[in-house]
Amino acid sequence: MNKTKRIPLLDFSLPELTDYVVGLGQPKFRAQQLWDWIYKSYAADFDVMTNLPKALRERLKAEALVDPLTPVAQMVSVAQDTQKVLFQLHDGHTIEAVLMLYDRRRTLCISSQAGCAMGCVFCATAQGGLARNLTAGEIVAQVLYFARYLAAPMQLPVMAVERPTHVTNIVLMGMGEPLHNYKNVWTALHRLTAQDAFGLGARNITLSTVGLAPMIERMADEALQINLAVSLHAANDELRTQLVPINKGYDVDTVLTAVQHYIAKTNRRVTFEYALMAGINDRVENAEELGQKLQPLLCHVNVIPLNPIPDSPFQPTSDADTQRFVEILRTYGVPATVRLRRGIEINAGCGQLRRALAA
Repeated sequence: MNKTKRIPLLDFSLPELTDYVVGLGQPKFRAQQLWDWIYKSYAADFDVMTNLPKALRERLKAEALVDPLTPVAQMVSVAQDTQKVLFQLHDGHTIEAVLMLYDRRRTLCISSQAGCAMGCVFCATAQGGLARNLTAGEIVAQVLYFARYLAAPMQLPVMAVERPTHVTNIVLMGMGEPLHNYKNVWTALHRLTAQDAFGLGARNITLSTVGLAPMIERMADEALQINLAVSLHAANDELRTQLVPINKGYDVDTVLTAVQHYIAKTNRRVTFEYALMAGINDRVENAEELGQKLQPLLCHVNVIPLNPIPDSPFQPTSDADTQRFVEILRTYGVPATVRLRRGIEINAGCGQLRRALAA
């Protein structure tokens, strides 16, 4: 039976999973056993769940599934510190997720939508438009896939990591706009942080948004201490609208007002992401304008060397101009660092592998 017709268990909460298991004629405690296999042992194969009766395992194999993702392409960087996987969903749509290895961190960049509706002109994902939102289970499944990999000493591919180890950080910076899929994203975040589920600390998770102001204000009321990152890319409306069309609905000042509300409500520092593009948003006046706008805020700027799309007019800024940009921001008292670029040779930028394989 293919995945299309099977019941996706990752879309169930524990009470919903309990109802399902009881509906199969099993006692309630079997649901907790199944839940622990999925979220604590990262099991995707019912055959390994040996404390479940064989009859139940056979029933689950016939009608349910744990992992709704089918890997269709996998690439590892030359340095063996970055792995990107293209997954196919049950309906044929594809999404990407990336594992990045650092000295102590094992960071995942995951997707929240198949495609994206925001239309950012320099982004490979945006060029294909939005196909659909991911379910909460499809979001969680990306994390469990790599958790399974990191926990397995011998599983291919080979990377520069001693295993077994575990996921330490998650960033929702892959395909899609997380706040455009608010309900499913936050359902997934609660699952990933719950101690009886995946159990990762909320402060180890960062959600990146292009600036949906009402959703930023809504996020301020969430109990989970998820980090907020805002993809700004320009500090004036004329330029930002050219780069990020959603700016026509939520201009720079509207976004910054929402961020001010978020900071006042949560007392948490916000990261602004700024992808530097040669000759477009990397000039001295761009840096000065950004410094002036952000000076009053509890924030940090993550300056991002662009992962370029082939034949695109948007290309990375030189190292010298990047450093000049950062130094100007610091003169305004705005902390800024340059993000280490990873996996450029494996299309690690958002949506690039999917685009390359479809070409």
